[in-house]
Amino acid sequence: MALTPPVKEHPYSHLIDTLQDGKIQFFNLQKLSDPRYDKLPLSIRVLLEAAVRNCDGFFTKEEDVQNLLDWQQQQSKAEVPFSPARVLLQDFTGIPAMVDLAAMRDAVAKHGMDPSLVNPKCPTDLIVDHSLQIDYSKCHSAIQNAPNPGAGDGQSQGPGPSRPAPSWRGSQCGVQRGSCSKSSCSDPPPAAGRGSGQQIENTPLLCPFHLQPVSDTETTLKNQEMELIRNKERLQFFKWCSKAFKNVNVVPPDVGAVHQVNLEYLCRVVQVSDGFIYPDSVVGTDSHTTMINGLGILGWGVGGIESEAVMLGQPVSLTLPEVVGCKLVGSINPLTTSIDVVLGITKHLRQAGISGKFVEFFGAGVSQLSAPDRTTIANMCPEYNATVSFFPIDQVTLKHFRNTNFTQETLELIESYLKALKLFRSYEDASEDPEYSEVIEINLSTIAPCVSGPKRSQDRVAVSSMKEDFQSCLDEKVGFKGFHVSKEKQNALVPFLHGGQEYQLAHGSLVIAAVISCTNNCNPSVMLTAGLLAKKAVEAGLVVKPYIRTSLAPGSGMVTHYLSTSGVLPYFSQLGFEVIGYGCATCVGNTAPLPEAVVDAIKQGDLVACGVLSGNRHFEGRLCDCVRANYLASPPLVVAYALAGKVGIDFEKEPLGETSEGKQVFLRDIWPSREEVQQTEEDTVISSVFKDLRGRMEKGNTLWSSIEYTDSVVFPWDHKSTYIRSPSFFSKLGKDVPPPQSIENAHVLLFLGNKVTTDHISPAGSIARVSAAAKYLQSKRLTPREFNSYGARRGNDAVMTRGTFASIKLLNRFIGKPGPKTLHIPSGQTLDVFEAADRYHRDGVPLIILAGKDYGSGNSRDWVAKGPYLLGVRAVIAESFEKLHVKQLVGVGIVPLQFLPGDSADSLELSGKERFSVTLPESLSPRQQLTVKTSQGKSFLVTALFDTEMDVLFFQHGGHLRYVARTFL
Repeated sequence: MALTPPVKEHPYSHLIDTLQDGKIQFFNLQKLSDPRYDKLPLSIRVLLEAAVRNCDGFFTKEEDVQNLLDWQQQQSKAEVPFSPARVLLQDFTGIPAMVDLAAMRDAVAKHGMDPSLVNPKCPTDLIVDHSLQIDYSKCHSAIQNAPNPGAGDGQSQGPGPSRPAPSWRGSQCGVQRGSCSKSSCSDPPPAAGRGSGQQIENTPLLCPFHLQPVSDTETTLKNQEMELIRNKERLQFFKWCSKAFKNVNVVPPDVGAVHQVNLEYLCRVVQVSDGFIYPDSVVGTDSHTTMINGLGILGWGVGGIESEAVMLGQPVSLTLPEVVGCKLVGSINPLTTSIDVVLGITKHLRQAGISGKFVEFFGAGVSQLSAPDRTTIANMCPEYNATVSFFPIDQVTLKHFRNTNFTQETLELIESYLKALKLFRSYEDASEDPEYSEVIEINLSTIAPCVSGPKRSQDRVAVSSMKEDFQSCLDEKVGFKGFHVSKEKQNALVPFLHGGQEYQLAHGSLVIAAVISCTNNCNPSVMLTAGLLAKKAVEAGLVVKPYIRTSLAPGSGMVTHYLSTSGVLPYFSQLGFEVIGYGCATCVGNTAPLPEAVVDAIKQGDLVACGVLSGNRHFEGRLCDCVRANYLASPPLVVAYALAGKVGIDFEKEPLGETSEGKQVFLRDIWPSREEVQQTEEDTVISSVFKDLRGRMEKGNTLWSSIEYTDSVVFPWDHKSTYIRSPSFFSKLGKDVPPPQSIENAHVLLFLGNKVTTDHISPAGSIARVSAAAKYLQSKRLTPREFNSYGARRGNDAVMTRGTFASIKLLNRFIGKPGPKTLHIPSGQTLDVFEAADRYHRDGVPLIILAGKDYGSGNSRDWVAKGPYLLGVRAVIAESFEKLHVKQLVGVGIVPLQFLPGDSADSLELSGKERFSVTLPESLSPRQQLTVKTSQGKSFLVTALFDTEMDVLFFQHGGHLRYVARTFL
């Protein structure tokens, strides 16, 4: 089978038009002269343009173009292909994709073919941003300079040497010796608490003990150095990829988070290739890919397997989506931040039940949102399970591009092209409104400041009701919000010592406060509000308790630049919110451990300790297993709660603290006005900021440049490596496609309930010392200090397979309590999930999984399918699935089987201890019903969730990768 279709005359060549006096060509969809075009949502018009341009009669057919034009009738029915302009990979999920391509080169070479043929056909950018861990922080208390032994999320690692507690003995300076101009540090430590009433000038950072200038931000440099040392093998592999593969661009560490780099550097609005102009579009392996929709660029997250297919020239297949029009009306309250608007819209859309649909914004209210506001809103798209949240380009977007160093000539080309295709919007002109599947109207004036939590992002809590809501969480039974703390224990106070001073913890005490690198930092107004609040707090004499784990991880150098230029960065630092580096840290569980005294106090009192972060993910236990209540909040509210030291506070009635004169300071006293924020933004966020960022990205850094790599066509696998390993996906690969293998007498590996997320399935965070992955690494003579995180080892299938279903929050009905354990049915033993799967494998027993509703919701979309496949799972039988996860399962050769409506494991009285058989016919078809038989004589029907003939084809090949590999043979 040829990878590319035969060349023939383009069926839509008659639509080709020109711009710039014939210099640039494009497919003018208005030449279709079809009245249906003007009624299409603009996001569907982008899909239509791609289908017309890429119509080759093979992957994309004329029938697909007609289905798109007939969107009103074909939505939710027809399957259509989409060929995006580029692919975006972040290193955690990108490295498995690149490892697979390297392994595919090996497979092709073994069949006597040229391995150099295996290259991404679609431009691919890989951003190294997820390997950052917070090893060093808090210049104003002891820098945590002991290397983090892989305990990125602060989870208990079982037996072993404990991490040294911070000490003021020896060098007391929080700056690396030599950075501070003093040769030694013997002054007493600073007073308890961070922040003071003194005025801070906007000067280089100072050593807090000697007030001598520091050459560079110590925490950033040291974290960057540790990042490169810890991940040397992975970075060498990335460098080999950038040289060995064509069409691959690697953005090195410490430049920025993937979504920030995508917004500020990689986005083009339109692409020009081979003399043709077309809309920029992207699919990415990061859940934040949808952020780009805020700039009018269509993009969404896909799994690693799908991204690999796009990289190799194949389109993404999707069911023609319903498009929900989200009409924004009313005016935004001056005190309402973009995050409040985000959470308000998230709640409305989640309640609307729009899973798998496109959302497109329209209405006069959209014009009030700046481009950063729109990207912040679009970033939360995964939280209400929509595929995209699209803001068509208007004058506000063009103004943003003008301030980010697009030339006037480029802007004129963009505007003329978009207007020619009617992809440009005037939100005030209702006559331009297209037709939508349904319309949801949101009045912006009704949105009040809120936080989200304590366990799920959809559970919004008005800031004014936070104190009462947290109290109710203590009272309620354990569930989505409740912790069920008995009345007599709710007022518990646990004293502890920190830095030589006594403090007390209670239920609701704050121990983590993080302004992190996703969701917010692209939005200058939100970050500047937080900075100005910090400034006013310091000037009022307020402090943050020193035991609270505070951190500031900007999404890119641009954020640090405008925070510094505006003069607020030193005030952040004074309160303990120091820049710890660039990349995902707290949000993905890479927080340094809490002080031992704090952890001991929490455990002693069985306290519901709290974390507040300005991110978009906060599953229970994700930040730290001893921090049970985690809230999402805007950056200024993260600062506010850090100042308060607790979440159970009524900001209207209770002060944040007192001045040195004893005067009470309320939040309203120091909250910056909207006018003040806008003026600061106007004065600081200018085109020079983006010029500086682009220059820094193009220059790279010295440590990255010094990394050596091997110049070869195939990757020289090091069999001793514990980071990079050739996976077994291509074992026994032949040219011929084998017939489907039925599942005979399979055992159930896991018997799961509802809402099993990808965080439960896919490995993430630190590697527990008692886990199967830890045992493997110890067998390779690694110490716990060298374990690193699962994310860093995603290029090693042996580690990732052992980490699959290793979540401490996994609730297996075989076991009855949370933990990464299962029942080995033949022996009756309780084992680690991997150990049980390994026993079944040695005995030649196939495996299935039984589950309830919403199996596979969430992100982490690569090993969530690869891991179960390598464990030996042949099928998952569930009441319902996350749509994207279905594609992932099919893409690795696992059959997603859905109970018929009304059926479930309980209604069918399945114990999970039976053996199951499923006959797979040679001629499978989409949505075919199959019969499942058990060893107890029961049988029931299930639906095989193959949505398209292409899904069936991939499954018959044994997964997407094997299908692609065969196209080279």
